[in-house]
Amino acid sequence: MKKTINLCICLFVLLSCKQNQVKVASVNTTNVPMVVSPKERKLVWFDEFDYTGLPDTKKWNYDVGGHGWGNQEKQYYTKEREQNARVENGNLIIEAHKEDYMGSKYTSARLITKGKGDWTYGRIEVRAKLPKGVGTWPAIWMLASTTPLKWPDDGEIDIMEHVGFDPNVIHGTVHTKSFNHSIGTQKGANINIGDSQEAFHVYAIEWNAYRIEWFVDDKKYFSFENNNGGKDAYPFTYNFHLLLNIAIGGTWGGQKGIDDNIFPQRFEIDYVRVYQ
Repeated sequence: MKKTINLCICLFVLLSCKQNQVKVASVNTTNVPMVVSPKERKLVWFDEFDYTGLPDTKKWNYDVGGHGWGNQEKQYYTKEREQNARVENGNLIIEAHKEDYMGSKYTSARLITKGKGDWTYGRIEVRAKLPKGVGTWPAIWMLASTTPLKWPDDGEIDIMEHVGFDPNVIHGTVHTKSFNHSIGTQKGANINIGDSQEAFHVYAIEWNAYRIEWFVDDKKYFSFENNNGGKDAYPFTYNFHLLLNIAIGGTWGGQKGIDDNIFPQRFEIDYVRVYQ
């Protein structure tokens, strides 16, 4: 009798396991994004800045001008001027100066990859050391590569923003038609990095059709989900390009004024890498 009971128990356990295996195998994974390990990523675009002189023209363009850039910024962005953008000692240097130039009181540079580096999805990472001082506003960010660009409808991804009056606070943000600061619905988060102005850190996003995640030195601090709100909420399903710049003053960077005693100020970038 004991042997019969034990045999029945064994058969019941085996049957249960088999049924559970069948249930697991039948789960629909169509809408579940695949997790890609770092080893499976492919490096598709990069600049290691292992040269000297002006930024590589095969990889970088310039935004040029001093009209405020929609934010009441005070600098003039120059083109192919080593004083404002150059590569030296293995780093890209974007340098802001206090000087009268083309009607502006400050100069800086804004480098862009549009037409030379445009991507849909991937991991974008930049190792950088930030400038310091009240009035500085460095950024690592992305805009849609559409022409003409319609903002905020076409989207903006701020991988890293920092304002000098709030030292070492790193901001990650998105701007879309549904979510932007002009209507009080902006989505973002921040993280304190105690030595961001003295040491290099890796600022990165991981971006796919389902979400964008923000990291500093591989520590995730923000995630923005695609909650099926359409393009108005998640316009991040087509090509974007990268921008690197230091703004001076402006609606955010200039909230506490500009300290003219801090110049020149450098934004130093060790590398830019894009994986897909």
